[in-house]
Amino acid sequence: MEELKWFVMYTTSRSEKKVADRLIEKGFEVYLPMIEELRQWSDRKKKVKRAMFNGYVFVKTRRNQLWECLQVPGAVKFVHFSGQHATVREEDLEIIKRVVETGVSVESDGSTIDPGEKVKVIGGPLQHMTGEVIEKGNQDYFMIRIPGIYQNLLISVPRKFLEVIS
Repeated sequence: MEELKWFVMYTTSRSEKKVADRLIEKGFEVYLPMIEELRQWSDRKKKVKRAMFNGYVFVKTRRNQLWECLQVPGAVKFVHFSGQHATVREEDLEIIKRVVETGVSVESDGSTIDPGEKVKVIGGPLQHMTGEVIEKGNQDYFMIRIPGIYQNLLISVPRKFLEVIS
């Protein structure tokens, strides 16, 4: 029997949650990373949850069940790279889960590491992760590449927790 793999499904705009719920109802294992954002309206501020990757839902299934998954309203297609269905390794999903669970965004103490330098996180909830530094404004952003979907996560990490590695 073919093994279960995490496939990457593309959904219609802003329907990730509905698609994930419908797939779960059909008995599929689904992962939809959600992040909380503070939204500013003219009269108020409100925390809202949104999908970390717009239009993406991760579905654990077998290749011969992909068609069945696509029958769910809001499902568009499975992501392909060079003719193959994109799959994501369990380890990469664990990284995404760790990032989501930590609440991610934190302030920087202002000291810099040059953009493009490889770094290792030496403290805090993301300890031991490695990635590349991308500078944005006055903050150091740490980038983790998720190879299976060719997505990058930009995470603000305090400078004191980053160590340059060669």
